[in-house]
Amino acid sequence: MSDRTDSFDLGRLGLTTGEGRRLDLRAQIEPLEFGGQRYTAAGAVVPVRVDVSRTTASGYVLRLRFEVALDGPCTRCLGEAHRSLSVDAHEVDQPGSDDDELVSPYVDRDVLDLRAWARDALVLALPTAIVCRDDCLGLCAVCGEDLNEAGPAHAHEPEPDSRWAKLRELTLE
Repeated sequence: MSDRTDSFDLGRLGLTTGEGRRLDLRAQIEPLEFGGQRYTAAGAVVPVRVDVSRTTASGYVLRLRFEVALDGPCTRCLGEAHRSLSVDAHEVDQPGSDDDELVSPYVDRDVLDLRAWARDALVLALPTAIVCRDDCLGLCAVCGEDLNEAGPAHAHEPEPDSRWAKLRELTLE
C-alpha cells in the first residue's frame, strides 16, 4: 500500500445494499490559508478512517474521521500556534437524485476523492481563530507589544477621539 491515498475506488469493495466497511487510509493534508495566514498539518500525511455503507445499488453513506495538528501563527499575538483538531465529516451520495444534499462532490462514478474531502472537512472543522493558547491577550492596539509578555502593568493613556471634539465644546447650564 502507498504512503497516502488521494482517491479510493469504492466500487472495488463490492458492497451490497445495507453492507458497510471500515477503511483505515492515509490522506495528504495540503497547507492552507486561513485569515490571511498559512497553516500546515504536522506530518502532512495523516491517518484517516473512512466508514462506507452501501445504501442502494449506486449510493453510499460515508463518514471520515481523523486527528490533525496544525502549525502556524496565532491570530491574536502572531506567535507560534500549535492546535490539535478532531475532524468528523459525513457525506451522502445518491447519484441521479434531484436533491443537491444527496449528491456528494467527492464521489464520481464510485471513486472517492479523499484528498479533497479531507481538506474541506478540515477547513469546516477549524475554530473561528487559531490561537497559541485560549487565554492569549494578543497585541497592544497602540504600540504592538505582545501583551502576554508585557504583563498587567502595560497601559497607554488613550488618545481622545477627534470625532467627539465638538461635544467637548458644549457647556451645559
